[in-house]
Amino acid sequence: MRRAAWALVLVAAVFAGWSAWTFWQSGDAGAAAAPGRDRDQVLKAGKAQIAALNSMDPGHMETGLQAWLNASTGELNEQLRRDLPTSRKKIQQARTGAAGTVLDAAVTVLDAKAGDARIIASVQIRLTPPAGDPMLQRKRYEAGLTRTPDGWRLKSLSLIPSGGRA
Repeated sequence: MRRAAWALVLVAAVFAGWSAWTFWQSGDAGAAAAPGRDRDQVLKAGKAQIAALNSMDPGHMETGLQAWLNASTGELNEQLRRDLPTSRKKIQQARTGAAGTVLDAAVTVLDAKAGDARIIASVQIRLTPPAGDPMLQRKRYEAGLTRTPDGWRLKSLSLIPSGGRA
């Protein structure tokens, strides 16, 4: 009886090892992890880019504007490029610094094959005027992302009204 139990344990161990090896060799192990990896990449990129689009150091305006362009693609990037002269003028006049921090975010849609995703994010923006005390703002956004050769980039950014989605 004891030998039969050990034989059964040995057969089960060999089968488990063979199954794991076969699964790993088939390449499905990486495919099984891909959705989570894609979601993590979208979330990481989206959070960084939303923060960039909500940040500006008036003392380093050109660097900030370039960060906006680097965070965006498609129509959003084209709009930001068109608005560069106006943005420069507003930043120079206001001289207020802004530091955006994404407090929380979630991927709401992900189609990794098509290279398309949407996230929602809660952002805190610390505004530092040239004189006076800093102020905090809270905003909520829905952002569309697309996969580019340089990674995931924002293709749209919409403010979500405080009462909920429009």
